Amino acid sequence: MLTPVQPYPALLLRTRTQRTLVIADLHIGWEVALAQQGIHVPSQTPKMLKKLLQLTDLCKPSSLLFLGDVKHTIAKVELEEWRDIPEFFEALTDKVNDIRVILGNHDGNLEPLLPEKVQIQPSTGLAIGNVGFFHGNAWPAPELLACRSLVMGHVHPTVAFRDPLGFRITAQVWVKAKLNKEKLAKAFLRSLGVKTESNADVTTLLRQHSNVRIKVSELFIMPYFNDFLGGRAINRSGRDRYSRSIEYLGPVLRSGSVDLDNAETYLLDGTFLGTINQLRGLG
Repeated sequence: MLTPVQPYPALLLRTRTQRTLVIADLHIGWEVALAQQGIHVPSQTPKMLKKLLQLTDLCKPSSLLFLGDVKHTIAKVELEEWRDIPEFFEALTDKVNDIRVILGNHDGNLEPLLPEKVQIQPSTGLAIGNVGFFHGNAWPAPELLACRSLVMGHVHPTVAFRDPLGFRITAQVWVKAKLNKEKLAKAFLRSLGVKTESNADVTTLLRQHSNVRIKVSELFIMPYFNDFLGGRAINRSGRDRYSRSIEYLGPVLRSGSVDLDNAETYLLDGTFLGTINQLRGLG
């Protein structure tokens, strides 16, 4: 069973043998980027750690799973990251024995910063039961397509609202979207260099090339765990329309298989806001 932990940007996956707490997009060290622009903010990592420790007390997970972008700088490691990331994970290893990190596009040279007990997974992700988890910047591993659901981070989804006076507020959201198996299989095969005819049975071709029977039918996009990050308003209209600027947000989202127009959006407390199409123009 996969359920959001309200009102936190976190998921709890319960199977017969384990309880896995899932979060995404910490971006530890983002304050350094601000300091380079002359804006000095104290490290917010202790606040994130406190929130996550509260979550572990609440959910009592047997496993912690991070869906990428633990650190903020992409290729290098800043001094603050050398300090904050080891301390952050050492505190967590005292509470949870099984901790896994799926690498994101910001996680270059992350491994030396993590305790030995923390397991690193590639950005292609991993499957737990009927759920496949990956960061989102790269294709998931083929075996994840045999899961019922996919879960990714990377996008930092928010919804924006603007009142008649021009004041604008944003709120983090969960996004739940339907997936078209045939379109996803075709795009995945194309990424492997496999040409498909217009009338080809792409699900059979995928099984022949990757030994996978595709079953996935829905995609969940997680909100970011770091409250101080900016997000991307997915209900922008006009030139900023989300679907027109999605190319850099990962191969699954640009595959044409995700029904973004009819994707459902939920606040962290579980409030249903509407579909992305219904919310367009409000921001």
